[in-house]
Amino acid sequence: MGSRRHSREYALQMLFQRDLGGSGSAPAEVNQTFWEGKEESEEVKKFAESLAIGTVTQIVRIDDMIRRQAQHWRLDRMAAVDRNILRLAVYELLEGATPPAVIINEAIEIARKFSTDESTQFVNGILDGIRKELSQEVGS
Repeated sequence: MGSRRHSREYALQMLFQRDLGGSGSAPAEVNQTFWEGKEESEEVKKFAESLAIGTVTQIVRIDDMIRRQAQHWRLDRMAAVDRNILRLAVYELLEGATPPAVIINEAIEIARKFSTDESTQFVNGILDGIRKELSQEVGS
């Protein structure tokens, strides 16, 4: 597994920990406890932390985008892992540093590992809708 995938998985776990701990958990607080007992390269840690912190920083905008695409699904009714996979991927889509197809594929693979078979389709559908929404914004 590549170091970027590993970082994304760690970022998902940090977001999940923050989500279950209540939104009052500061990203720095989560990061501090998260790495205890884990031996990872600085590159993996740095990318994972930048993804998690960036996602939390833009969470209001990200959640609004997810809500628009997830018709008939409230965020609080989604499985916590799926909600955070979507948040993480949407953050990366907004950043624009990685091609959208790579981001969506990574999110699907992470959903396959950490969630259910149905989640892969759900994640793919939501992210594809957001990708289209963002490409229309850029085109206008």
